[in-house]
Amino acid sequence: MWSSIWRSRDRFTLDELRYLTNQLEKIQIVNEVNKDFVIEALRSMAELLTYGDQHDPSFFDFFMEKQVMGEFIRILNISKTSSVALQLLQTISILIQNLRRENAIYYMFSNEHVNYLITYSFDLRNEELLSYYISFLRTISGKLNKNTISLLVKTRDEEVVSFPLYVEAMRFAFHEESMVRTAVRSLTLNVYHVGDDFVNKFITSAPHSDYFTNLVSFFRVQCIYLSKLVSEYPKNPCSESISAIHATVDEIEDNLYYFSDVTSAGIPVVGSLITDNILQLLVLPFLFPALQLDTDSNLKLGAVTSLYLLCCILRIVKIKDLANTIAAALLYPLESLAANSEAKKNGYASGNSCANENEEPCSDSVTPINAGQLCVDIPNKASSSHVHPEIAEGSFSSLHFSLRESLLSYITDGDNARALGSLSVLATLLQTKDALGILPQRKQHKKLLLQALVGEGSGEERLFSFESCSPRDGVSTELDVYLKKLKEQYGVSIVGAGASPRIHRNQVLDALVKLLCRSNISTEILWDAGWLLRQLLPYSEAEFKTHHLKLLKDSYRNRRSALQRETKGIWVDLLISVLCDQWKNCKRAIEASSPRKEPKCILLPFQKLNSEVTPAESSLPAGERMCELVKVFVLLHQLQMFSLGRTLPEQPPIYPPIDIPETSRAKAVGLDVSGLKPGTEIRLVHALPCRISFERGKERYFHFLAVSVGTSGWLALVDELPLKINCGIVRVVAPLAGTNPRIDDKQSRWLHLRIRPSTLPFLDPPNMPKKRRLKPLVDGRWTLAFRDDESCKTALSMVLEEIDLQITEAERRLRPVLDLEL
Repeated sequence: MWSSIWRSRDRFTLDELRYLTNQLEKIQIVNEVNKDFVIEALRSMAELLTYGDQHDPSFFDFFMEKQVMGEFIRILNISKTSSVALQLLQTISILIQNLRRENAIYYMFSNEHVNYLITYSFDLRNEELLSYYISFLRTISGKLNKNTISLLVKTRDEEVVSFPLYVEAMRFAFHEESMVRTAVRSLTLNVYHVGDDFVNKFITSAPHSDYFTNLVSFFRVQCIYLSKLVSEYPKNPCSESISAIHATVDEIEDNLYYFSDVTSAGIPVVGSLITDNILQLLVLPFLFPALQLDTDSNLKLGAVTSLYLLCCILRIVKIKDLANTIAAALLYPLESLAANSEAKKNGYASGNSCANENEEPCSDSVTPINAGQLCVDIPNKASSSHVHPEIAEGSFSSLHFSLRESLLSYITDGDNARALGSLSVLATLLQTKDALGILPQRKQHKKLLLQALVGEGSGEERLFSFESCSPRDGVSTELDVYLKKLKEQYGVSIVGAGASPRIHRNQVLDALVKLLCRSNISTEILWDAGWLLRQLLPYSEAEFKTHHLKLLKDSYRNRRSALQRETKGIWVDLLISVLCDQWKNCKRAIEASSPRKEPKCILLPFQKLNSEVTPAESSLPAGERMCELVKVFVLLHQLQMFSLGRTLPEQPPIYPPIDIPETSRAKAVGLDVSGLKPGTEIRLVHALPCRISFERGKERYFHFLAVSVGTSGWLALVDELPLKINCGIVRVVAPLAGTNPRIDDKQSRWLHLRIRPSTLPFLDPPNMPKKRRLKPLVDGRWTLAFRDDESCKTALSMVLEEIDLQITEAERRLRPVLDLEL
């Protein structure tokens, strides 16, 4: 009988579908003998029905008339092999995904066949079968709308009492395989965005609402793991550690984007559940305590990771209440109510929480079960009007501290990572859209929640203003709402809530100015501080022009003196070009509408692409110091100009280069402004014969020449042209700056020269081959042997004279930018 299926027949015909159906109806049991036929028949029927849906409605009419879905269920029940179940799931998934006719989808979802398959006891220990089952559930969710979803739920008295698709998917919400978790989350979003009120009530009622608590608890486990990776990185700074951090960061940010997508479905209760759980399970008991200056070293989260997480939560999860509650908590010192009677009246016993911070939090336990999924066990969550036990027994216990003061202390005294993290938190608050929603629309893009910390200029509305407390402005009333919420809903009260916003404003400005005056902080972080200060300058000008301006001027003068010394340094030939490039870069950075860096830079802010060790005899460190100095000088100069109300030009105020003087050595040898290159023909005026050996035992004869054009200068070794009198071809060129010429102590005819690389690797263009850009810089050595002592002294004088010309020209061109008052 089975051999007949392999005879030649026309495919994609109704007769073929009828034949396959008849053959399936004859099967009484599926075993190893006939499983291949059954699998092929199921696969072919999926193709035929998909073809018929697009070309011939009679195909699906036959499918409905013969109740083939019921036949599929029968085949599943009599099957003895998982391969048939796998093909059946694939077949029905293909049908659901590809059917276009609305009545076809309605038929597939009716008669409880799909719900039967959803709840069927598949052996999901089989990874391949699990994959097809999850794909099957996700495919169903892709066809949900307000009409089809009613076919997959059971109701009683106009309430949904059963929703197998959602309930079964929740079993795998925290599966160890990320692909499975992703599919389940896609399914839940499809359900939430249907917008069915009865289904929404079902998913937000107990026990199904526990999913949102478990979701945040699962997220918290990832956060704790990230903090562990970050803390261990300095002990083992290898590429594997960096990869692990980046992978965990990606997963954490994916989780937050999922939170954002869930809340965007517009289900108010879901938004409140996520907000409450993020605050109660993560922000209040973990993130905020980790920011304390005197924080307990046994906390599960470190300060750097907490700063990163705060930034990500505020940037990605667009929930107004969440952002406002965090901002309100950043305003004033927080006090735990755990130790007083009010916390006890909320109905929580201390035994509900973990014993201490040295133990894993109870809600972080992850228990594997037979089906291959993970289950996150959570203490019973209270109603939204009560204090969560994690907070009641957590790190806030009777502690008074100001989160704002901790952030500002990290800016003024913290290391690079903490300073960058604190700046990022402040910048994120500044960028948070529709924070309290009370600022004029024209300013929404520039300043929102940060005004809660720094205030605004006179004559403008203020966030959290206590100098004008009239109910009509809605400011103090709105803040009171969130302060009250912190106390009543989360058991955290505010200490000293009557402080003037002028104090907050001065504190932030003081911290930023002090950071800009620090010498032990990364230049990149100083630019971030410059961006933040630039945002505040128009709104705090009166305060800024006194004490702050004096501090900045003092720091500016120090940097100016250092820059003047660089005109005599070994990289003077690149000084002007670096200044012009960094001027444009800095202007672009501090005038940008948003910060330059993503929050993940907080975790590994100073990871260098080139891990090779710089050779000891290298001028690279001096070049790096010069570039860093220029960046800071440019930043302070531009901030000074902003504070003085001046327009910032596109180019730095420097003098243009001058024409080559007729009396110069460059003019005598026939050079122009294009400079000196190998292969250039020049006159041998001032050139001195010498010998040099680039390889042991092989001396070469050249004419030596030192020459400069503007701030550029070169050493040249020239071959004399036999057919042209007093002319030669340049064979070897090296930079003049940094040569440090000296005559040998024992051989007075020998001149020693240090040969510096012609450029810095980080100044190479972006399209430069990576292998070349990562090559470490090495300084060379030339020892030139001249005919006599007098020739050697003449060569030394020539080098020194041309270096002096370089220095003089650099000082002349930089004079305007070094004198701000001009």
